[in-house]
Amino acid sequence: MADASIVTVDLSPFFNGDESSMKDAKEVITRACSDYGFFQIVNHGVPPSLMVQTLDLLKTFFELPNAEKLKASPGEGAPFTPAGYTKQPDHSFNKNEYLAIYPPASSFNVYPDNPPELKEVFEETFPHLMKTGLLVESILNDCLGLPPNFLKEFKHDRSGDFLVAFRYFPTNDARCCGVNAHEDGNCFTFVFQDDVGLEVLKDGVWIPVIPIEGGLVVNLGDVIQVLSNNKFKSATYRVIRQEVKSRYSFAYFSTLEGEKWVEPLPKFTEEIGEAAKYRGFFYKDFVAMKMRIDTHPPSDPKDIFTVKHYA
Repeated sequence: MADASIVTVDLSPFFNGDESSMKDAKEVITRACSDYGFFQIVNHGVPPSLMVQTLDLLKTFFELPNAEKLKASPGEGAPFTPAGYTKQPDHSFNKNEYLAIYPPASSFNVYPDNPPELKEVFEETFPHLMKTGLLVESILNDCLGLPPNFLKEFKHDRSGDFLVAFRYFPTNDARCCGVNAHEDGNCFTFVFQDDVGLEVLKDGVWIPVIPIEGGLVVNLGDVIQVLSNNKFKSATYRVIRQEVKSRYSFAYFSTLEGEKWVEPLPKFTEEIGEAAKYRGFFYKDFVAMKMRIDTHPPSDPKDIFTVKHYA
């Protein structure tokens, strides 16, 4: 039987300088990342009241008539997920609608007119998440035993990081997925959710990720798995749609610049006498193939493009 829980890590020691507690936290995170790539964090620096306010405003937006939401349809210029409002095509495996923004200075961001305060709150939330992202990135760097600031320098361009708010439509089938089982293709993701529905694959069993007050879910993506040559795992997860009511969440995606070359690092291959488990690739090419699921979904979910393509 899998342990039916996801580990929660208190990040306050990284703010107050408690060296012993920082060491303990890194050990817990290392085990979680080595086993299944998922953990939750509290006291992470993002004000809980701001996260709740952001989610409440997003609920208000998603409840608007379609004609109003479509006024925030994407324009051009976003490097990955289109900035603005999108509803998944009917033929997509993923049954949701979403609103995406990039760093506040991005010229291609598209904000809804309603609710009017949404832009201001989004732009207040984003820097907090980015700062927490830098902290988690530094912790992962230490957990992997990499040289100081290696991941920070590897991911030097943060203009492609983005925040996405999701609404998953209700269903009569309680086991119907809002997002099918998959791994994220980026570095790592933060998730703030209003209710159960997020599930992670742990020891072959699907485990519900129970929301905790003020907590953020952290799941590792394919980039970290490839760089570490499978030392750290890219989390496999899904979102189960609920009966009667919609499910809401927002996620912050830590990405790379599109031209970045990704391959297993020498520390995890030639320096320890192990063969590379992946061939290298440009990040933009990998993301483009991952995103085809929405526009060109395969007839069988098992045929979805994954990082195993580069094995």
